[in-house]
Formats: sequence, C-alpha cells, structure tokens
Amino acid sequence: MPQPESFPIEKIFVPTKQKKAVKPESVAEIAESILDIGQQAPISVRLDGDRLVLVEGLHRLEACKALGETTILGVIVPAELAQHKPLLSEGPAVEAERIKMARLKQLRLEKEAAEASTSALKGVNGTEAPRTRPTKGVRDNPKAPGNAGSTRRTLSDWITQQKGSGGRY
Repeated sequence: MPQPESFPIEKIFVPTKQKKAVKPESVAEIAESILDIGQQAPISVRLDGDRLVLVEGLHRLEACKALGETTILGVIVPAELAQHKPLLSEGPAVEAERIKMARLKQLRLEKEAAEASTSALKGVNGTEAPRTRPTKGVRDNPKAPGNAGSTRRTLSDWITQQKGSGGRY
C-alpha cells in the first residue's frame, strides 16, 4: 500500500457527483474527531494531468476545510483502480435494498396519513365517523331509508336525524 503524503487541499478537485453527497452532520462529526485525535485515515486521490482528483474521502476533506487546514493526508491511487472501483449504487443488492426502503417509507407515510385522517374524522363525543357513505342517488332521494322525506342541510342536522331514526352515525 502506498505511503500517505500531505497534499494541498486547494489542489484537490472534487467531482460534481461527489459534491452532492456531502452530509453536514458527518462532516461535523469527522471534524470533531480530527480535533481530538487527528486524521486517522488518508483520503484517496488520483492524478489527472496537473491536478489531483478525489476518489475517496469527501467528508474527511470537507472536515479539514471546515477546520481551516491547508493540507490533508492522502494516497495516490492508479487511475485504473479508481475507475474500476465498484460504486455502491451499481450493486443489485444495494438497489434492491433501496427499493425496499422506498416501499417501506411509502407504506409508513400512507399509514400515518390514514391514522391522521381517522383521528380528524372522529366526531363529537369521541365517536368515529361512518366508514361507508350512501351513494349520491340515495343521499339525494328524500324517500330513501334514513332520509325521512327531507333533505339534509348540515352535518349536525343529519346526525340529529340519524339519532332520531336509530341509524348509524
């Protein structure tokens, strides 16, 4: 394994795709660790002409920048190894896990929405709202059972009417 060297931070180029992956909370944790015990793991860079391109160690690099460091420990890896390094997003198992987690998140959100809707629909005195509603034709028909020949104008009128006729409300 190559020996770690000290590289000027301003000479390290970070690809755009990697910049999008920065997590501020991880940078803060690593910065605290660097303050306490120093940089323990070197970053990986590759040569691209006159510049150094970051291969691995984005959060360590950002933590050193945040601490005001001008140099960082790193190792130069051959370009061939850097290009053939499998990315997490390429693995089928990782993709399957990502899909599974997205489904679980969607189910959780649907469940929370249903629970919120149910609690919002709880009527006066802690009774639940009806689970089924009459079809439009029955609701508009004054001769339909439960309508007692009159058209409901408000929800409270309907509840009063249901209580009087022994219907479910």
